[in-house]
Amino acid sequence: QPDGTVAAPHAFPSSSVQVPIPIACAAMAAGEPPQQGRRYWRWSKADFFPEPSFQSWRAYGGALAATAPRLRDRVAARSSEAVEAGTLLAESENPLRRCLSWVDLAFLGFGSVVGSGVFVLTGQEARFDAGPAIPLAYAAAGFSALLSSFCYAELATEIPSAGGSFSYLRVELGDMAAFLAAGNILLEAVVGAAGLGRSWTSYLAALFGLDTDALRIHVPALAEGFNLLDPIAVVVLICTSALAMSGARLTSTINSLASVIGIVIIAFVIGAGFSHFHSSNLVEPTFFPFGAAGVFRAAAVVYWSYTGFDMVATMAEETKNPGRDVPLGLLSSMSAITVVYCAMSLALVGMQRYSEIDPNAAYSVAFAATGLKWARYVVALGALKGMTSGLLVGALGQARYTTQIARTHMIPPYFALVHPRTGTPVYATMAVTLGAACVALFSSLDVLASVSSISTLFIFALVAVALLVRRYYVAGRTPAKQLRTFLAFLALVVLSSIGLSAYYNSRYARRWPGYAVFGVGWAAGAAGLALAAKQQRQPKVYGVPLMPWLPAMSVATNLFLMGSLGSMAYLRFGICTVAMLVYYVFFGVHATYDVAHSATAADVVAENVEQGKIVPGSTLPA
Repeated sequence: QPDGTVAAPHAFPSSSVQVPIPIACAAMAAGEPPQQGRRYWRWSKADFFPEPSFQSWRAYGGALAATAPRLRDRVAARSSEAVEAGTLLAESENPLRRCLSWVDLAFLGFGSVVGSGVFVLTGQEARFDAGPAIPLAYAAAGFSALLSSFCYAELATEIPSAGGSFSYLRVELGDMAAFLAAGNILLEAVVGAAGLGRSWTSYLAALFGLDTDALRIHVPALAEGFNLLDPIAVVVLICTSALAMSGARLTSTINSLASVIGIVIIAFVIGAGFSHFHSSNLVEPTFFPFGAAGVFRAAAVVYWSYTGFDMVATMAEETKNPGRDVPLGLLSSMSAITVVYCAMSLALVGMQRYSEIDPNAAYSVAFAATGLKWARYVVALGALKGMTSGLLVGALGQARYTTQIARTHMIPPYFALVHPRTGTPVYATMAVTLGAACVALFSSLDVLASVSSISTLFIFALVAVALLVRRYYVAGRTPAKQLRTFLAFLALVVLSSIGLSAYYNSRYARRWPGYAVFGVGWAAGAAGLALAAKQQRQPKVYGVPLMPWLPAMSVATNLFLMGSLGSMAYLRFGICTVAMLVYYVFFGVHATYDVAHSATAADVVAENVEQGKIVPGSTLPA
């Protein structure tokens, strides 16, 4: 640069240098010119496993022999804002395009959430878990989601990366925590898209007046829950992902137009629902047919319907002014969505007794039962629109998560490549879509919803912890005494939250002493953070209000809802986590270790970005 600084290689024009940062730095250190642009459509071993550990079987054997010290290195490693939102971007070879405003983000949040939750899960949870109290389940889940959205808003303004929660955790909690989150993010992406795809088929059948499973293929030889094949869901997933690959600006515009139509349909559903509202449906036989436990069980599952807001955070890298636009887009969309969900779920249980609700296409069948047979087509059309928008925005956000994970080499860097013409991560989108299509073809909605919810709640709890760590700990600057004080009170908050959740789901749930003990423990931990621990960092643009009470409450609500899920959800979650750790030990740890240690010049670049000698956001001439 004219002022003596060096431009960070993450905003390359099409004629610029397009090589991974360690390779580029090594070449510059050796006085060699970096490689010029390569073809996007390529497929080679070097694109998937470029790290030294995978160059030969002998090299891989040596890497495996050094697994223990490499694991210790990776567990202790933490990234930085400059790396996540700066130097890593060179791995994509082409930049994601900054083209979105806060209005776009608000519509993306609204489009990704409304339709995927109310139309998909309300009937199932009202029928089997919450009964007429389903609005309270949505309110509880919405409160928890709103707390999480505050945490996301601050972190997204501080670390405006496509990686969202993955990047936040890599910076604040280290590589191992980030990897566990990465695995669950990808699991959530695949399972969430698959669930929406299958629900799309159910509502299409309802639109034609058929049974909700009529368009699926029954295969008796397969296990229950996996024996209804859904090829229509596969086609829908492929079509929406193809549109998402065409560009963020085009996708956002289409979503905004579709969301306006969706708002009109939602207004009709609420108005028509309350015009056929019968208060007796709320109290016969009782408002809480499954007890308070059923409400919280339902809240844990319908939490899945709020997960679109974290997709908004992944668009920070493509937002014109992330410091202003991300908080506005996140908080405005989440507030509106919570109100809409509570109103729509109340309209449903007021129209029809909970025991008669169709769990697959609840609103369409409920309107038909009240005599408004024509309304079922409007509702089914609105649900299809909402789920299509959810799939569309989900394809955008999920691919950005995958892109950032690939930039770190936790998964092959091939999936980090951004197409030079569309400015979208085509390979990452294709990978998530393929996984979701395979799952959607076989798995039923109830199986998918519980797996997705537990992954989402786990990640949101980690993000709240990461925000507390960010405020109260700065490496190399926080005194040891302050760090011990902070960790003690943070541990008290987390352990009390876990204890409260476990106690509520134990056979002692009706006894009050346990709630008093764990409640006091949580309050003491939060108060200790507020009064005894000293904040080490202040937010630059936007900060969460009521620090540390709000993020501490976010930890508690997410862990409490996790505890409300059934044992099968934990079994599936455990199996998936073990599979992730096996992959990490055999591949991820070695790839990330090589990237961290293969070129000291890369470390120099990252350090210079931190110190302001390299200017993020500028270009590097060829």
